[in-house]
Amino acid sequence: MANRFYELAFTPSVKKAQEHYGSRAHFSKFERGPDKNIVLGDAEADFIESRDGFYMATVSETGRPYVQFRGGPPGFLKLLDERTLGYADFRGNLQYISVGNLRANSKAALFLMDYANQRRLKLMAGVEIFEAAARPDLTEKLGSAEYKAKVERAVILNIEAFEWNCPQHITPRYTLDEVRAMISPHIEHIAKLEKEIENLKAERR
Repeated sequence: MANRFYELAFTPSVKKAQEHYGSRAHFSKFERGPDKNIVLGDAEADFIESRDGFYMATVSETGRPYVQFRGGPPGFLKLLDERTLGYADFRGNLQYISVGNLRANSKAALFLMDYANQRRLKLMAGVEIFEAAARPDLTEKLGSAEYKAKVERAVILNIEAFEWNCPQHITPRYTLDEVRAMISPHIEHIAKLEKEIENLKAERR
């Protein structure tokens, strides 16, 4: 199949839904040729390493889906190689739903969002979890000395497929840092004008 992500996502029931709604013919043309969307390239690496959070979906042993948000400083989700990501799992609300789900079913799906630029990267992965005390080497490699949070586990994501999603319906949103960067030239211009006004007032005295 040409697109590994489609191979995993397009189950028989999904294909039936595509047939029902008229999109099956469009997507079937991607099911021929060599695999792609398996190896993370430069575009994916740059995008991943600049994110400060992502959404991760897991499924329980009873078939119940669950979505968790994971956040940290930009770059806390680290590219280990072209097929592997990792992150330090910080202490949260102590419910451990995602951790428990992954012990029963090690498959996960991730959404990485760039709301400001209306971009979205979807990842499918097999997940390995290591307790921090058992793998201090991973904990040190994935952690951040500047981010003051307790690392409980090291999480390794073995990427099986990925896909860039279309920007349609993504509402632009901005972080405080992004807003500050956008208005910084205006703030500097205002400060310059205020200084000029002060100088003019001083000259008239």
